[in-house]
Amino acid sequence: MSGYLRIFYNVLTGAEDPKKQIDLMAGVLIGVSPIIHLIIVSGINAPYGRYTSSSWGLPINSKLAWFLQELPAFLIPVFSYLTMTSSNVSTPALILLSVFLLHYFNRTFIYSQKIRGGKPTPILIFFMAMFFCVCNGYMQSVFLLQISNYREEYLFEWNFVVGLVLFFFGMYINLKCDSILRNLRKEGEKGYKIPTGNLFNYVTGGNLFGESLEWCGWGLACWSIQGFAFATFAVMYLSARSYSHHVWYLKKFDNYPKERKVFIPYIA
Repeated sequence: MSGYLRIFYNVLTGAEDPKKQIDLMAGVLIGVSPIIHLIIVSGINAPYGRYTSSSWGLPINSKLAWFLQELPAFLIPVFSYLTMTSSNVSTPALILLSVFLLHYFNRTFIYSQKIRGGKPTPILIFFMAMFFCVCNGYMQSVFLLQISNYREEYLFEWNFVVGLVLFFFGMYINLKCDSILRNLRKEGEKGYKIPTGNLFNYVTGGNLFGESLEWCGWGLACWSIQGFAFATFAVMYLSARSYSHHVWYLKKFDNYPKERKVFIPYIA
């Protein structure tokens, strides 16, 4: 038994084979994603934002929490690249890493500081979000900088091109819808309003759909189990969050548009 435990430990820590380690991490992420989805749609909301709860620990300022929890997903890939012992990284891998960093640069340094009147984040939720960003930042950077073996011709493969187009289209939707949400309240105003404009005319979670589209496109461009795992988690978690918002809006506002879908325009 001790032999099996030693093998598992070596895989988990990457001592035996970094590829086995990040494959294990990706498999775990894929496995837990539908479980998290089912928990949230059953009515147990992730307790931050409008669902925040003091029972999940000490409250942290929302701007500070967003900045610190997202920071590892930016710093770990940057540090991994700067401390590489080999410079033999393909152009497609560098582009995919740069696109990943673009999202997290915005999330860490721009989005977090633009939050208006956000409710405090419970410390347990903060640590869970930070743990995810640490693991995902590590998993994606190890794959792209150490494991991937893209040929330069991969730049012209259909999935790489289509994936990046989807990523940037999703990012546009996400940024536009985030801006709409921020500007619903004037300075000093409190309370909630019904968002309209852009994808909010069609779905409750316009910003969440946009972010999901980003990572589906990125996963398609990566064509790796690690990229697929991240895309799976994004869709499962963000669609469930959108469902929670949809139920909440219907209860709070009698005039909430009944034709508005939850997550996917015209479909669901």
